Amino acid sequence: MRTYLDFEKPIAELEGKISDLRQMDGETGVNVDEEIEKLQGKADSLLSDAYSKLSRWQKTQVARHGSRPHFADYVAQLVDDFTPLAGDRAFGEDAAILGGPARLRGRSVMLIGHEKGADTAGRVKHNFGMARPEGYRKAMRLMDMAERFNMPVVTLVDTPGAYPGRGAEERGQAEAIASCTEKCLGLGAPLISVIVGEGGSGGAVALAAANKVLMLEHSVYSVISPEGCASILWKDAAGKGENKAPDAAEAMRISAQDLLELGVIDGVIAEPVGGAHRDAGLTIERLGDAVESAIRELEHLSPDELKQQRRNKFLSIGRVGLA
Repeated sequence: MRTYLDFEKPIAELEGKISDLRQMDGETGVNVDEEIEKLQGKADSLLSDAYSKLSRWQKTQVARHGSRPHFADYVAQLVDDFTPLAGDRAFGEDAAILGGPARLRGRSVMLIGHEKGADTAGRVKHNFGMARPEGYRKAMRLMDMAERFNMPVVTLVDTPGAYPGRGAEERGQAEAIASCTEKCLGLGAPLISVIVGEGGSGGAVALAAANKVLMLEHSVYSVISPEGCASILWKDAAGKGENKAPDAAEAMRISAQDLLELGVIDGVIAEPVGGAHRDAGLTIERLGDAVESAIRELEHLSPDELKQQRRNKFLSIGRVGLA
């Protein structure tokens, strides 16, 4: 059953009528094809119009949609021979970050990414994609392995942020995030990162300090969530009083289009009309094309050149237009 967002209510009503008509056609034998075609045209037009002018807050809602493709979906369709590797060799396993070697269209790669979980049990198991220190230390271990065997690293980022629980802090959450970010910046292998949903704070940056940073069209990437920003600036947490989160989202300019314009990311991957959750297969295929193209662009560079390219890229952020 499809889940609709608040701004999709008119589309939901039309698609509900279409579903009822199809059921009636099957039960009564009455030919309603013409009416269905008419309503479908209206629904398609509404959907296209709505997604062509999404606000930044609406993009945040789309980025968080529970039916967007998850890491497991990308593994299933995008790569072959994926071998998940577990543990950080220091404390334990973290299910919020998964990774291991795989073959991407004939190339050996190290695939690492956040997994939020597709249902209630999965979300609890994967801690809603919020990694603990051992998750980032596992990612560093896998990056070391990739560098040793000269394998490009591909990271898929989808997290509201690193887990802020007491145990995570006791085990060095801040240090783990900083060390993972440092590992990304100093990696002697090509590193391509794609923000596929939410890219929240340091928990996202720790896997996204890459040679090429791409975003799906309706994903978001920010230093803090809109709700968190609103609670700090206006003392307004979501659901208490006037919701200022939409204002925060607009002020922070967190969309893929904003960040491409600002030079924070290198490219935007188009999603199907209605978002990635409407056609996961097409979304994954397009992401695969973009990642393959990025690997081809980087694979001829030496380790020193890759590190220098990364350094230049991040030092140039915020300097556009300066004399």
